[in-house]
Amino acid sequence: MAKTFIPESYTPRLGSYDTQRAIELIKIVFRDALCEALSLKRVSAPLFVPRDSGLNDNLNGVERPVSFDVPAVGEDAEVVHSLAKWKRLALKRYGFFEGRGLYTDMNAIRRDEELDNIHSVYVDQWDWEKIIRREDRNLGFLYENVRAIVGAICSANDAVRAAFPALDCEIDREVSFVTAQELEDAYPDLDPKGRETAYVREHRTTFITGIGGALRSGKPHDGRAPDYDDWELNGDIIVWNDVLGIPFELSSMGIRVDADSLRRQLAAAGCEKRAELPFHKMLLAGELPLTMGGGIGQSRLCMLMMQTAHIGEVQASVWDKETVGLCAARGVKLL
Repeated sequence: MAKTFIPESYTPRLGSYDTQRAIELIKIVFRDALCEALSLKRVSAPLFVPRDSGLNDNLNGVERPVSFDVPAVGEDAEVVHSLAKWKRLALKRYGFFEGRGLYTDMNAIRRDEELDNIHSVYVDQWDWEKIIRREDRNLGFLYENVRAIVGAICSANDAVRAAFPALDCEIDREVSFVTAQELEDAYPDLDPKGRETAYVREHRTTFITGIGGALRSGKPHDGRAPDYDDWELNGDIIVWNDVLGIPFELSSMGIRVDADSLRRQLAAAGCEKRAELPFHKMLLAGELPLTMGGGIGQSRLCMLMMQTAHIGEVQASVWDKETVGLCAARGVKLL
């Protein structure tokens, strides 16, 4: 059952026509700002990958990918969950060099997603990846790139507010950096989402680091697949959403695993068998570049800047009857 709610005071800021214009503007101006900030070039990306390639994102390890057979090829394919691993391979194939990277317009289907105001079975992201040096594998370099992304978000928001006076979203350019362990220590009686709420309410643009590995409690702050981010060098960009009154994740990103951290994390996750997959063999053999990367939600960013209450106001997807009825009764138009 969906967990959708519409705040009592909520009224859409834009009509149907201006909604589409605003979505287009956001996607153009943020793309350009991101590419300039991180030195990225666009490449084409797959909607699906061979099932046995090891390229699909396993997310938390329980989500079922949409799969289908391809008789002409003689094997099965999976619709991507994300392109976290594919991008790293693409950097090698396309001949990128240190300090440069790529971005893609990634579309995915996550059939097991729990539906609510900010989650959909349809996922659209700017997926990006860039080649880094060995000496760049540190938190300082990660934080530098987080600040650059937040700067691109704020610049895009300024352009959208100028074009649509009905919109007045405020995004704090100053980023507060905190580790998942520091949050657990500060709020020992709260679950991870409760910790995020307590912290991000006071620090409106936050980057939480150390996602995926077990904390001192024995539990991770959140799940993260063991074979793309280095759990000690990753994190989430989260801002405060005034419309919904919740912490609002815009991006998951990080410095990617090298051979040593891949072995360590596969063992911690009990996934050692993945080391025999083609992608993992290449990484362990040192045949792939060192990289950092992430995904930035397109619909999430549109929701934030356009101050909508439901993700269905900015993307076309499928929803349960309860959600459709609730939104219709409150004058919320789902695309």
